[in-house]
Amino acid sequence: MTPSIVIVEDDPALRTLTARALQENGYFVRTASTAPEMWIAFEGGPVDLVLLDIMLPGTSGIELCRQIRKTSEVPIIFISAKGSEPDRVIGLEIGADDYLAKPFSTRELIARVRAVLRRGGLERSQVGTRESEAHFEGHVLNFPRRELRSATGAVIDLTGAEFDLLATFVGQPQRVISRERLIELSRTRLGDASDRSIDVLVSRLRRKLAGEGKPAPITTVRGVGYMLNSEVARA
Repeated sequence: MTPSIVIVEDDPALRTLTARALQENGYFVRTASTAPEMWIAFEGGPVDLVLLDIMLPGTSGIELCRQIRKTSEVPIIFISAKGSEPDRVIGLEIGADDYLAKPFSTRELIARVRAVLRRGGLERSQVGTRESEAHFEGHVLNFPRRELRSATGAVIDLTGAEFDLLATFVGQPQRVISRERLIELSRTRLGDASDRSIDVLVSRLRRKLAGEGKPAPITTVRGVGYMLNSEVARA
């Protein structure tokens, strides 16, 4: 299956160049320059990834990301001339999977797209090479489906980056993992891969794992990193 990508970019030249680069690397591409055009593109068929410019006329990319996340966990890569850490953090906090600062090379664009799609399983060459499920604190993490369920059986929505990070914790329970190692293992590739990026992802995971007055089982080890403070059973 050829991955389908929607590009939302109001600069005609950059939109054309980006679309051409993706098409030449085997992707199916639909383009949009505004929010209404993006929703039309969404109606044109399945969407496997969104390249979303932040500075759009009318509805901003930030607001569009929020709207998309209300109904979909499709991977989103922000594209913006704003490349500072605060801008990246805002993007991650509202649910983006990666952040690409302008100007960028074709090589970097394709590498980031492949990395995000690989996390979602669309470019994975091997499936089922590890256990199919992991159980902890009543949660069930299903690897083939890339799905997390709560103790009540409800599906907990995770972005691709959140799933990878949780899978890393589950793979090394009750062991302290440094921020640098988390970046390497989860392959998040977020901007300059700063500690702050991992902190934001962990914060998002904690909110989604906490429930009924119980804190999330991810513990901070000050000055070092994080640990999944829970026993894990595999199936």
